[in-house]
Formats: sequence, C-alpha cells, structure tokens
Amino acid sequence: MKQNRRAFLVVAGAALAVNALPLRAAGAGKTKIGIVGSGRVGSAIGAAWVKAGHEIMFSSLNIEDDKALAAKLGGGARAGTPREAAAFGEVVMVSVPYRALPDVGKDLGDLIKGKVVIDTCNPFPGRDGEIAEWARKKGAGLASAELLPGARLVRAFNAIGAARMGSAHEEPGRVGMPIAGDDAQAIAVASGLIRDIGYEPVLIGGLAMGKHLMPGTALAGERSAEEIRKIAATLN
Repeated sequence: MKQNRRAFLVVAGAALAVNALPLRAAGAGKTKIGIVGSGRVGSAIGAAWVKAGHEIMFSSLNIEDDKALAAKLGGGARAGTPREAAAFGEVVMVSVPYRALPDVGKDLGDLIKGKVVIDTCNPFPGRDGEIAEWARKKGAGLASAELLPGARLVRAFNAIGAARMGSAHEEPGRVGMPIAGDDAQAIAVASGLIRDIGYEPVLIGGLAMGKHLMPGTALAGERSAEEIRKIAATLN
C-alpha cells in the first residue's frame, strides 16, 4: 500500500510540474543533449533540436556518418563517440535497437548516472530476440530502467513513426507526445525539450505505464494531447 501511494505521489508531482511549464519558444534556452544512436529516430529528433537552438552531439557505431550529419545540420550540431556524447549531454537520449541497451548500460553507466535520460527504444522480438520478449513481459519502461540503472529515465518518442518525428514544429502543439516517468524533475526537463520541437507532452503515468508507449498499442500514432489523455485514462 505504501509503495502504491508513493508511486501515486511521484506521478502526481510530475503531472503538476509538467502542467506548470510555460510553452517555450524555439531557442528559448540552450541545452546540451547527447544522442546515443543517431539512426532514423535519433537523427530526426536531434535535427529538430538543433533547429530549436540546442547543442547536440550525435553518436553511433559509425562516427563518419555522425560527422556528415553534424556538418549538414550546422549550428549546434557535432559528432562524437557514444561515451563522448554521454559525457557531453546535460540530457542524454538513447535511441538504439533494444538488444543494444544492456551494452549501453554497461559502457555508459558511469556517465549517465544521475542524468535525465530519454528512452526512445522499443523491444521488437523479431529484431531484438529474447531481451525483447523479456522487456515486453516486464514492461518496456521498467525494463529500460533496469538496464540503465541510475539514469533519471523518461520514456518518450516511442509511439510515433520516425518519418514524422521532425515535423511537429510546423504546427506546434497540434500533436501530443505521450511520456512516462517516475522522476518529476526529469519529466519537467524532458517535457520542455519535447515542447521545443513542437509536441505537447502528455504524462500518462510512471515507468510502469511505459509498456503502452510502443507501436501497436492504443497510444500509437499521431493524436492530440486531449485524445491521448482520454485513451490513457482507460489503461492500467
């Protein structure tokens, strides 16, 4: 009972923090963001953050691709190794195939401990194998938290296709972004960054609710913030 009450208070506090955030204009304040995994999702979101005036370090298994991306984007974009990106970022976004998360936790754990970490990763059994089966059974939010111990995790950018990730700024606030997390301050930080690229963040609950932030779930696809709230109210 005490654990349930504590979880409720954390999420309630996070909701208040999110609702108290003003709508931020693009470029209202620079944040250093390290992106671990600059594939379709990482590059699209990172590019949008560069346009919004943030400083981004892209990283992946191929630094030459990251250098080319940073050169193309200009502004506050740069490239580095995953460890350099994790050290650089005041906020770190992890956007890798789910099967790679254990290695991210082991290789970068000392650098992401205590930092706000945005988890975009989705477990797909056909691609990721047994770890995806485990994560789906446990719930993706709780599984990611176990694989990235010490990170102040916020699950986001999981339910919308990569092709549309960088276009929300064209109509700010039209599309909602469902998110899940247990740390009120981390949720507030992530929510500000999400608003900076045109989405309206909608907290659906703690990390245990992160299992609903995946393709194929009721929250998948582009929806308004109000639609997301109505759907989330029916989930458990």
